[in-house]
Amino acid sequence: MAITAEEVAETLNMVTEQHLDIRTITMGINLMGCADSNLDRMCTKVYDHITKTAENLVPVAESLEREYGIPIVNKRVSVTPIAQIAAACPDADLVPLAHALDRAAATLGIDYLGGYSALVHKGIGDADRRLISCIPEALANTSRVCSSVNVASLRAGINMDAVLMVAQTVLDCARLTADQDSIGASKFVVFSNMVEDSPFMAGATHGSGEADAVINVGVSGPGVMAAALEELPETASMMDVAERIKQTAFKITRAGELMSREAARRLGKEKGIVDLSLAPTPAIGDSVARILEIIGVGQCGGPGTTCALAMLNDAVKKGGVMASSSVGGLSGAFIPVSEDAGMIDAAEAGALSLEKLEAMTCVCSVGLDMIAVPGDTPVEAIAGIIADEMAIGVINNKTTAVRLIPAIGKSEGDSVEFGGLFGRAPVMHVNPNAGTVLAHRGGRFPAPLNSLKN
Repeated sequence: MAITAEEVAETLNMVTEQHLDIRTITMGINLMGCADSNLDRMCTKVYDHITKTAENLVPVAESLEREYGIPIVNKRVSVTPIAQIAAACPDADLVPLAHALDRAAATLGIDYLGGYSALVHKGIGDADRRLISCIPEALANTSRVCSSVNVASLRAGINMDAVLMVAQTVLDCARLTADQDSIGASKFVVFSNMVEDSPFMAGATHGSGEADAVINVGVSGPGVMAAALEELPETASMMDVAERIKQTAFKITRAGELMSREAARRLGKEKGIVDLSLAPTPAIGDSVARILEIIGVGQCGGPGTTCALAMLNDAVKKGGVMASSSVGGLSGAFIPVSEDAGMIDAAEAGALSLEKLEAMTCVCSVGLDMIAVPGDTPVEAIAGIIADEMAIGVINNKTTAVRLIPAIGKSEGDSVEFGGLFGRAPVMHVNPNAGTVLAHRGGRFPAPLNSLKN
């Protein structure tokens, strides 16, 4: 699949005029060979293996930026879920492994490192339990480490014991970083049907089915998509809108494909996937919410929002899949409240509620993302929100996720400020009627009938 000079020129125009960037180049690294019964030795092995394997990641990414003129916003690493290698040692305190990851990230000069993670969708092993108990302290005392836990899947159902456990983890992450607007919770995400090849944080891990080292790329481009749709008249049909989205997604993805191929070739690693997700930023004009409003919704969150988002997500996939030899990750459209200027405006105006966001997650690529809630929200309510989102993922056989930020000391109408890509999050209303029974029932929400595929 040759990439022409004309395509490169068009891409450069999208960069200079419409905020196009490569959101991330992420190297996935297999750490299974680092398992050791001695925790100190394991930490050394982890640090050494990551820094050796990814030593050229940042220099290569910077050289690609200079040569092609396309910004690469983040350089990242994802690793084997740490609970899997931690099973080799008996230590209760696994925070030293998080410090080893953080030191490796600092040495490499990358932005984030994901994989301080566990998979507990069917059962919680001893190492999983030890690691989850350490997540709040690990995230409070590191700057680049991200964490995730998979608590549900189509084939297993929902582990409700794990749901309550991670709900408490969310609160503890927030409380330990209350002096930083509870930023610890922004680095922790709960999944249903976690994928093995996502380049996006905070949920990136390196799956067991992957090669030893893989290059995955995440594209962006909400500004490009908005600019393309603004050229259409208001009389354009929905079919016309969908066609324009497909055409534009193809162009955006070609830029990601180019970078993916070149990065893998220069690093001598296997080329992984291109994630098609439209990833917004707090910058004006780089907003998924704005795209929905250009399609015709009065303000994001209003009637018609879910329909417009469904069409956007589907058309992005249809257009992007033809532009890459391997599409994967999450792929679609992200709707993080704090990272999208239009979402922030809609939430502050009262047009966008937590319940509407949940409805939107039924048709978008991930789930409830970067949403601040009152700091006194009870653990049962957080568990209920997580369980609702996991059920959407399990029943519909899709990846869904929850990244909530209980804003300790703050109430509905306040906001938390993170800066950078994390942006600013208005504290949203939470329905107070969760009750105290469901979250504590435990056990497992059985796998749905459509899981029986054999």
